[in-house]
Order: sequence, then structure tokens, then C-alpha cells
Amino acid sequence: MKLSCTLTQWALYVCPAVLLATQMLLAAASSETLKCEGLVSTEQGSCQAAAEEDEGDEDDGDMTQSSEAGFQFKGYTFSKPFHLSVSYDWLILQGPATLIFEGDTLVLHCRAWQDWPLTQVIFYREGSALGPPGPKSEFSITMVQKSDGGHYHCSGIFRSPGPGSREAASPVAITVQELFAAPVLKALPSSEPQEGGSVTLSCQTKLALQRSASRLLFSFYKDGRSLSVRGVSSELKIPKASEEHSGSYWCEAVTEDRQISKQSPQLEIWVQALQKPTASETPPTEALGPLPPPPASSAEQPRFSSPDPHLHHQMQLLLKQIQDVRALLGHLVMELRDLSVYLKPGTTKVADK
Repeated sequence: MKLSCTLTQWALYVCPAVLLATQMLLAAASSETLKCEGLVSTEQGSCQAAAEEDEGDEDDGDMTQSSEAGFQFKGYTFSKPFHLSVSYDWLILQGPATLIFEGDTLVLHCRAWQDWPLTQVIFYREGSALGPPGPKSEFSITMVQKSDGGHYHCSGIFRSPGPGSREAASPVAITVQELFAAPVLKALPSSEPQEGGSVTLSCQTKLALQRSASRLLFSFYKDGRSLSVRGVSSELKIPKASEEHSGSYWCEAVTEDRQISKQSPQLEIWVQALQKPTASETPPTEALGPLPPPPASSAEQPRFSSPDPHLHHQMQLLLKQIQDVRALLGHLVMELRDLSVYLKPGTTKVADK
């Protein structure tokens, strides 16, 4: 950064930007004076506009534009820069000199040439009137939202002196900065944890750099019910997940004054149940004796396998009973064959003799 400026004995108490800005202001019929509060060599110094006249010499130095955060040079601390514009209109709309964020108060002033009195003042946003005509030359929104941004202007009638007709100011663009983005809920290490494992819910968002000194409060919800009270921690830990922890989760971030609150999209969490051991890995609950050999004419019996040990045992018992019935039916068939010999007619006659 390059700065060439002749500093006198009293320069420690005057903001260097005053010299150039004052001369620019003298060109307008309605003048403003820049006043620098505090010592330039301290961080408490700041420049602001004041409603009184002042004069100064032109600064012949060459100064590089600084950032929004202010800067230091050769041991001196300079104020944050601001933009100065001069208008020759009958009316001007004055907006905030600094960035405005969600939740701030927005104040707009409808200023007349030489501060002549106005009547029937109307404020507009995007060409639409924000209210009926009135005597007040100030309009304010207590808690501004992002949707309040847009192009504003005002109109009014001069009482006396003045043109006597309604005059309108040029539109001014008002941008409402986002205080913090809508949070995003994340599950770490995964949104599909194994049963018995731990899960950490993280509500992720961040305040704007210019408002980083503020603080957010966080709360967590599951299936429409609250899981925690509002607190400064942006994380919620589930030490041992179970199937009951499956469901829809979301979180909420809110400023300490409760004016701005935002919710995250829902996050589905499914806890994976542990796999039960198969029949080959678990011994049967009851020892089974050897099955009787099937009849010689029977085909090979089917084998059944099931991951449930109890079902496997029941199937083995049923198979044994079926084999016993088949063996019994085989003996019954043999008995019937032997009895059929006596039922033939020839055999019966021999038996009668």
C-alpha cells in the first residue's frame, strides 16, 4: 500500500480522509462534515458524517484503496473506508452507510434540498408504495429480512420554498446480507450406522465474517419431537445406536436474541441390525439321534438347511417322523401281500377240504 501525505503536528487527531472528502463536499449546496473520533494511532478512531460545515486543504498524496477491515501504515491505524456520492437532485434517499444483515434495523431518510420541509412523503419499494402519504421523512423496518432487499425511493411535496410539485428521489439499491446460511445436518461417520455403534449429529453453519463475534444456539429434532434444549454446541452424540434411533432428523440454528432462526433439511438415519449367526455357526439346541435308514426302494431324502436353529430342529424332527411313517407303511404293505394269498378262490377251497 502506497501513501504519501504530509503530516503536521495536529494530524494525529484528524482523520486523513477528511481533507479530500471535505473539498468534495464543498461542491454541493448541502454540505456535510466528516469527523474523525479518537486518535488516528489507536484502533478506537473512526470517521463519520456530521451535520456541520468544515474546510480543509487538498491532499496531494496518492493513497491506495483499502479493504473493508481498515488498515495500518507506518504505525498509524486508519478507519474503515466508505463511499461518498454527491447529488444535485431535489430529493435524495439516504440508506445505511454500512452493510446491513438479517435481523438489523433498516432506516431510510428522504432528504430535501437544503433540508427544506416536506409534506405528503411516500416511500416505495420496487415501485410500489409502502404506505399512504404522510409528514414523516423517515421509514424504518425493525427486523429486516433478506426478502426486504430491493430498490427503494421516496417522493414528496415541498412546503415552502421549493417547486411546489411532487418530486421523486432516484432509486437506491438496498441489499440485506445473509447473517448465516441455513444449517446442514450431517451424521458422522455414517447415516447408516451398525447397531451398537456411535453416531454424532453435526449441525453445520457459520456466521458472516463481519458478525463472527455473535453466537448461535443449536437444537436437534427427530420425528417431530425435540432431542435437546438450545445450546452453544452444534453436535449431538448417540453413544450406542439401536433400531429405535432410526428416523428423520433435523436441526435448528437461532441467534441469541431469537430473531433469526433457520432449520436444516431432514436427514434419514437407518441403524443396521446385527446379522444373526447361521445354523452352520451355531450348534443345535438339542442333540438328535441317528435317523433310521430309509427303505431300500425309497429315493434319497432331501436335506434342509435354515439360518434359524430352532426351525432347523423342528424340520429334523418332522423329517424323522415322515421316515418312521414310511417304514411303517412298508411293513403294512408286506403284510397285505401275505394275506392276499388266502383271499384267492382256489386257495379258499383247499382250505375248506
